[in-house]
Amino acid sequence: MSMTIHVDIVSAEEEIYSGLAEMVFAPGILGELGIAPRHAPLVSQLKAGEVRVKTDKEELDFFISGGILEVQPHLVTVLSDTAIRAADLDEAKALEAKKRAEEALADKASDIDYAKAQAELAEAAAQLNAISRLRKLR
Repeated sequence: MSMTIHVDIVSAEEEIYSGLAEMVFAPGILGELGIAPRHAPLVSQLKAGEVRVKTDKEELDFFISGGILEVQPHLVTVLSDTAIRAADLDEAKALEAKKRAEEALADKASDIDYAKAQAELAEAAAQLNAISRLRKLR
C-alpha cells in the first residue's frame, strides 16, 4: 500500500471532495504545484484551473475558479469560491461566458469593471482548457 494524504476540496457552497490521495496537482499562480504525502507545510494562492487528485484507483479532476491551497504533512485543503467536478463542466456555458467577457473588454465606451471582465475571461478560458484536456484523456 502506498502512502496517502487526506484531501478536502471546498467551495463557498459545499464540500466537493474529501478523501485520500497519493498525489494532488493544483494550479498555483506561479505554476502547477504537485503535492505528495508528507509535503512540507505550504500556503499558496491558486488561479483558475484544474485540480487533479490521484487516488490508488483513479484520477479525479475538478475545476476551481481560483482560491487558496493549504498543505500540511497529512492534509491538503483547497478553498475556492467555485469548485466543480470537471465532468460537470458545461462547454456551451463556458463559451458563452468567454464571448461575453471578450465583448465587454472590447466595448471601450461602456462603463465596465475591466478587472472583473478579465477575471471572467480567464475563468472561462481555464474551463475550456479543462474540458479540452478531459476529451483528450477519454
